Amino acid sequence: PQLTATKAGRHIVREKGTYLILRELHRWEREPDVLAACEKLIQVLIGDEPGPGMENLLEVDVPEEVEQQLQRLDREEEERWQREREEAQGSTPCPEEPSR
Repeated sequence: PQLTATKAGRHIVREKGTYLILRELHRWEREPDVLAACEKLIQVLIGDEPGPGMENLLEVDVPEEVEQQLQRLDREEEERWQREREEAQGSTPCPEEPSR
């Protein structure tokens, strides 16, 4: 997230073909935390570039009501990922560690 916070950072990440790699990773990855990170980064990479004065996303002032809404959405997303993790753990047996 830090690298894509600035316009220059987003340009470098796009220029290196990161989207194609993330798209492929997202197709086969099963770990919910990794999928969530991929999805967020993909959204940044394929989204429109922010307007003037918002080139550095770390310096943008976010209104309090928007901040609260984003925090609520983050909590809901985390709860969804947690449910998916629990379902995945319950349905897929863990491989045993090979004996040496």
